[in-house]
Amino acid sequence: MSQQGLQSLRERVRSFPDFPEPGVLFRDISPLLKDPVAFRTLIDLLEDHVRASFPKVDFIRLGIGFVPVRKKGKLPGATQSISYSLEYGKAELEIQSDAVEPGQKVVIVDDLLATGGTMCAACELLKRLKAEILECLVIIELKALKGSEKLNSIPFYSLLQYD
Repeated sequence: MSQQGLQSLRERVRSFPDFPEPGVLFRDISPLLKDPVAFRTLIDLLEDHVRASFPKVDFIRLGIGFVPVRKKGKLPGATQSISYSLEYGKAELEIQSDAVEPGQKVVIVDDLLATGGTMCAACELLKRLKAEILECLVIIELKALKGSEKLNSIPFYSLLQYD
């Protein structure tokens, strides 16, 4: 993995102290996403990792399909939903009931892992659909919050880590 590529991503992450509430340091990837070169670097680094680690993955955005897990009420048709706790509140996620077939291999991708609530909820939804979760993958991990510990035996990988 390119250390130069990782550094260029890190340089485009900006921090907002006390957002969305006092004591929280928000890591914003918006500047990274709007910079075409940085965004391409991000996609390339994620793709390199997933292709090397899981050559037989069925769903992720690598030209092989993508399945969204969204906030409650954002997906049409029959859905499965789960409520979970955030570091500063509660939320609910949904996935379409026919999004994956039992046994399909899935990598779950998110922008950031903090306390692990959202990632654990997404894992639970995919387990309900009997998918095989190969790994949880994030751009940014806030290591001090120890969210990856909640994933138990599910492999986890982050491109950038912050204390």
